[in-house]
Amino acid sequence: MSNPAPGFAKHPDYEVAITPLNKSVQVRVGDTLVAESDRAVLLTETRHRPVWYLPTEDLKGDVLVDSATETYCPFKGYASYWHIRTPGALVEDAIWTYRAPFDECLKIASYASFYTNKVDLYIDGELADSRGPGWTED
Repeated sequence: MSNPAPGFAKHPDYEVAITPLNKSVQVRVGDTLVAESDRAVLLTETRHRPVWYLPTEDLKGDVLVDSATETYCPFKGYASYWHIRTPGALVEDAIWTYRAPFDECLKIASYASFYTNKVDLYIDGELADSRGPGWTED
């Protein structure tokens, strides 16, 4: 069954690239480990800051709390969210996943990403851009 992204039909020059990162990624909220993986992928998208996705099986399930939030992207599909519960706080809607992405983004099925303005995401021990996902300034 085919599930093409409607966004590409309207914007044929738009690009979404998903490539293996080949680096160690660790996600933390304070002292709480949220995820750790060496199987992350980097998603780059036209006029957006880069976003890192980790396999959902590399997330620490004991800190995840389901969220009712859902969003839609015409290039990737419908996203659902998780909050992160730490001993000191509840970080709302900090993680999202596309459980059934459009065909062009199937590589991120069973992967999740993080608002880097809500968590600390380290790539090979270096803190990633903390502005969070979103549009670039250019």
